[in-house]
Amino acid sequence: MELSLGEIAQRVEGRVIGDEDIMIAGVNSLQGAGPGEMSFFGDRRYKEVLKKTKASAVFVPKENPSFKGSQVVVSNPELAYAKVAGLFAPPVPRFGGISEGAVIHESCETGENVSIYPHVYIGEEAAIGEGTVLFPGVFIGNGVKIGKETLIYPNVTILHDCLIGDKVIIHAGCVIGSDGFGYVRDGSTSVKIPQTGIVQIDDHVEIGANSCIDRAALGKTWIKRGAKLDNLVQVAHNVVIGEDAILVAQVGISGSVHIGREVIMGGQVGIADHLEIGDRAMIAPQAGVAKSIPPGGVVSGTPAIPHRLYLKATSLMSRLPQFNKRLKDLEKRMERQEKENRGKQEKS
Repeated sequence: MELSLGEIAQRVEGRVIGDEDIMIAGVNSLQGAGPGEMSFFGDRRYKEVLKKTKASAVFVPKENPSFKGSQVVVSNPELAYAKVAGLFAPPVPRFGGISEGAVIHESCETGENVSIYPHVYIGEEAAIGEGTVLFPGVFIGNGVKIGKETLIYPNVTILHDCLIGDKVIIHAGCVIGSDGFGYVRDGSTSVKIPQTGIVQIDDHVEIGANSCIDRAALGKTWIKRGAKLDNLVQVAHNVVIGEDAILVAQVGISGSVHIGREVIMGGQVGIADHLEIGDRAMIAPQAGVAKSIPPGGVVSGTPAIPHRLYLKATSLMSRLPQFNKRLKDLEKRMERQEKENRGKQEKS
């Protein structure tokens, strides 16, 4: 597949500086791009790389004299690159139809143009939507409903009665609908609380490899439309994750947390149970959140505090040895002064 630079500019509402008729056959990084490929530049740290790139064209936020080739000026070069990369991305490999090596219960409903690889298991009363792809090793439990054009990569487990929407992507090794971690102490022993709810994953959600989403104790654990979860994310029972939220790798969310829309959590964030995280809040990597966060709040640290306060506090850390030395010097001066005062009192 090839597109002219002019065609690409139209798709991203950009303005061409240079030759609109250059044919582009792919995208690449500034370092790796060659003739016939396109890249993007939006970070001044890469200005020297921009000078040396062999790309035929580059997305830029404004005309840049450092690059002598054709340029497409756009408001957000990275976003334009992402959209164009999607045009050149290779299609997802598909098995031609339903493999005889899959085990599918006779009561299962499958839509048109599904792709079901060998070694898939689908239980009773399940439903697989039109155009959905199930890779080898996928387990679909009884009563699971999966929407249209969804991708379920190898060795994903979706347990009974869970609901998966349209155009969802679930990467390899995920477990959807395992029991929530619910117990009540009876003296020295733990009594299991039956986890009788489900997991509901709405349209256009993507879940990274080896993530686990627990079913609700009652009701549902709910991942709303457009949310994106990175690899190794743990979502406990009865959590609600709002539309278009982003959770980076190794985030852990305790039970019954409600996360608003467009929230962003950095890697290794931990959230205590029964908290409210407001819309568009931002949580820095490795933060430990023990209190609810209002809409638009930005927090860092463990325990998490407002980000600006955290920056002020951490800026003092490198000066702590100096402060400690000054404190000890002051203590010594005070001791000498007290001795001198006692001596004067005794003489008087």
